[in-house]
Amino acid sequence: MIGPRLTSKLVLERLDAVPDGAGGMHESWVALGVLWGEVKPRTGRETAGETGQVSVTGFRITVRGAPQGHSARLLPEQRFRDGARVFRINSVTEADPGGRYLMCICDEELAT
Repeated sequence: MIGPRLTSKLVLERLDAVPDGAGGMHESWVALGVLWGEVKPRTGRETAGETGQVSVTGFRITVRGAPQGHSARLLPEQRFRDGARVFRINSVTEADPGGRYLMCICDEELAT
C-alpha cells in the first residue's frame, strides 16, 4: 500500500475557555502543535450563516495515526489551521487497517 503524501503543514488547535472576570467565559484557540497531512477536497455547498451566505467545502485530511484513548489522538472538537485557512474537524477514524494513519473529515467555511 502506498501511504498518503503528507505535504501540508497544519497547526492543530483546540478551543480554550477561561473566565473573563465578569461571570462569563472568553474563548480562544490554542495551538497544540504542528502535523503534516494530506489535504483532499470532497464536496461543497452554500448555506445560510449568522451574517449571510457561507460556502462550506468538505475536506478529507490524513495525518499519522495515534491509538484510541492516546493523548495525541485528534478529537472532533479540534481544528486545523493552514495559514488563514481553518478546517473544523467533524470526525476522526483510522484510514488503514493497521491504524498507521488517521482520516479526519473536516469543513472549511468561507463567507460569500
